[in-house]
Amino acid sequence: MDSDAALVDAAVIGDRNAFEEIVRTHGPAMFRYARNMLRDDGVAEEVVQDAFVAAWKSLGNYRSDSALRTWLFGITAHKAIDATRRRIPRPHEEWLFDDAVSDVSDDPEVRATESGFLAELRVALGALPQMQRSCWLLREVEGMTHVEIGEILSMSPSAVRGQVTRARTTLSERMASWR
Repeated sequence: MDSDAALVDAAVIGDRNAFEEIVRTHGPAMFRYARNMLRDDGVAEEVVQDAFVAAWKSLGNYRSDSALRTWLFGITAHKAIDATRRRIPRPHEEWLFDDAVSDVSDDPEVRATESGFLAELRVALGALPQMQRSCWLLREVEGMTHVEIGEILSMSPSAVRGQVTRARTTLSERMASWR
C-alpha cells in the first residue's frame, strides 16, 4: 500500500485511483466518527461525502505538517458541526429509545450481549455536550492523540485533555451500573 504522502501527491495531479485509495483507507473511520457525532447514518454519509468533496477540491492546499488522517478528520468534524447547525433539533427523548433492548435481564453479561451496554452508552454519549463527545470519540474510538484532536478541533492539547477528562467523568457516572 502506498503511503499517504504518495497518494496525496498522485491525487493532486489528478490521479483518481490515488484519491479512491485515500477514501478506502480513511472513509470508514470518518463515517464511524460522523455517525457517532450525529446519530444518523444518512446525515453521517452526507457529511463524509461532503468532507471528501472538500478534500478533493483543496488537496493542493494540504500541508504535510499534520497527518492526512488528521486533516481529513478536521474537515469531517467541521462538516458535522455544520450539519448539526442545519438540522432541526430533535427532542432528546425521541432517539432515546431507538436502540433500546426490551426485556433486558439484570445479569450484566446477558445485558451486554443483548446490546444493552451499547444502547446505554449511546444515550450517555448523546447527552454529552458536542465538544466533549467529539473529543471523547476521537480519543477513545479513533485512538488519536490530544495534539491530533487539537489540530482537528482547533483547540490546545490541554483543552482537549480537559474535554476528554470531563467526558470520561460524566460517562463513568452515567455508566456506573455497568461496573
